[in-house]
Amino acid sequence: MTPNPALGVVFHWLGGFAAGTFYVPYRYVKRWSWETYWLTGGVFSWIIVPWILAFSMTNNLVATLHETPAAGLFWPFFYGVLWGFGGLTFGLTMRYLGLSLGMAVALGYCAAFGTLIPPIFRGEFRSQVLGTQSGVVILIGVLVCLIGIAFAGAAGISKEREMPDAMKQVVIKEFRLKKGLLVATFCGVMSACFSYGLAAGDPIRAATLRHGTAPLWQGLPILVVVLAGGFLTNFVWCLTLHIRNKSGGEYFDSRFPRLPNYLVCALAGSIWYFQFFFYTMGETQMGVYKFSSWTLHMASIIIFSSLWGIALHEWSGAGRRTKGLLALSLALLLASTMIVGYGNYLGTARS
Repeated sequence: MTPNPALGVVFHWLGGFAAGTFYVPYRYVKRWSWETYWLTGGVFSWIIVPWILAFSMTNNLVATLHETPAAGLFWPFFYGVLWGFGGLTFGLTMRYLGLSLGMAVALGYCAAFGTLIPPIFRGEFRSQVLGTQSGVVILIGVLVCLIGIAFAGAAGISKEREMPDAMKQVVIKEFRLKKGLLVATFCGVMSACFSYGLAAGDPIRAATLRHGTAPLWQGLPILVVVLAGGFLTNFVWCLTLHIRNKSGGEYFDSRFPRLPNYLVCALAGSIWYFQFFFYTMGETQMGVYKFSSWTLHMASIIIFSSLWGIALHEWSGAGRRTKGLLALSLALLLASTMIVGYGNYLGTARS
């Protein structure tokens, strides 16, 4: 299959839209504790939807996983467990900072670590990135993305300074800047482990291609393993919270709106999965510079989550300076996706 970076950028935009959108349905969960709706949605995100799509769109999924060497399964699962800590604290980041600022801070760290560490670890950074014109262009795109994320964070901090406390609590009921920034930092660093898990899944990728899976879907079996690791972390933590808060009965208690809550969580969880469904599709189109997919993914997430933050009035009461910083951030992030896409185009033309 000949790589098509332009198509890859579109796939990453679709994945970013899904990632920037999934948390919106959770706003309509009624009276459930955080651990209840997070785990309910997560069952769809990490188990049900990944297995259904991998079974239906790849060949011989079980045989593929069985034939993969133990190390080829362990490391994606292990990085999935580590990523699970990031996923847990991502929910807390949204609670304390809101969609716009929370996404900017967490994904800033995630973009930097998740994009640059894999080629450095593989020993490809000097030869494929610094040593080629296309690699340098991609690196410029990564830097533009990080600058855009920095402006998004600056806009969030500016908004926090301008808005009165009463307004913050109306828009984001549990707004806590200092606590939220600490949680978002940890979240971003650990969330980058998802990128490492996908990179470690190359043996799974090779096995599914041997079974005749179309190249476009080669990443789906890897997602099954990485997300299983993430499920383990989230399940243990949510179970701990259920025991501590005595909230486990909410799943079955008729005093709660169970069916509407289950449906909303299923929708949120399914939307969440599609960010990586489209991510793996986009990655197949980026050629030798597939590591740059992580930057495209992060930039797209922040673009769409910021737009949702505007639609949900999280920026109500913000001044012209804050809105200007936000607009500049969105422009830089959009430009970064185009620069990275162009760098991949140069690499494809060169090869």
